[in-house]
Amino acid sequence: QVQFVESGGGLVQPGGSLRLSCATSANIFRFYAMGWYRQAPGKQRDLVAAVTSVGSTKYADSVKGRFTISRDNAKNTVYLQMNGLKPEDTAVYYCNTDPPSTYTGQGTQVTVSS
Repeated sequence: QVQFVESGGGLVQPGGSLRLSCATSANIFRFYAMGWYRQAPGKQRDLVAAVTSVGSTKYADSVKGRFTISRDNAKNTVYLQMNGLKPEDTAVYYCNTDPPSTYTGQGTQVTVSS
């Protein structure tokens, strides 16, 4: 069974930073591009950033220049460094393959508020 274990969310003031982490199995991590997705209440789940197995990255326009995705192949872990956070970044953040598999983790809540 595929598992995605997200962590690192929390409450942060506007302009602050958080670093999210997601661990998954080596069989998944080794062969697939990995992505971070987010879902705000009442909205669909959207791709925020993705990184291929060789390190190429892509970002949603709304986070370009503020978020950085990276992966540690030795730890089967993908990270999302989020700087300059805005209230509109508030959502539950999930990791998955890109494109997404049918599996999903529990997500990690990110709340940006003063």
